[in-house]
Amino acid sequence: MRALKKIRLELARGPEFPDGSSQHGYEFLAPLRADGHIDPQAWHGAKDKCTVRRFWQGEDDSHGHLRHVGTGWLFHYDMDREPKVDEPGFRFASHVFRPREYVSITERDGSTRTFKVASVTDA
Repeated sequence: MRALKKIRLELARGPEFPDGSSQHGYEFLAPLRADGHIDPQAWHGAKDKCTVRRFWQGEDDSHGHLRHVGTGWLFHYDMDREPKVDEPGFRFASHVFRPREYVSITERDGSTRTFKVASVTDA
């Protein structure tokens, strides 16, 4: 089984935050291949350990799991929450998770925001 990596995403610059923000983002655990892509086969064997924490200044942290649905990836939060909160990653399957790369996530408010990969470390 591949070792899990801790991936930190921070809000990239945009209209709300012209300089980006290290106070808004995600930290999640995922198995990465040597090329920086999420490994779906390794995820399947470790999916309960592939957690996510959404941190957003001024809000309580949200906790959930990285899920692989069809060909896509999403962050799924507490199962008992109504309505269910899922935040899909835009083309996560094709993105490389390395520092200074960028990914997009459609957040709970329906907005798609861009995030910078701030760090990738051993979990």
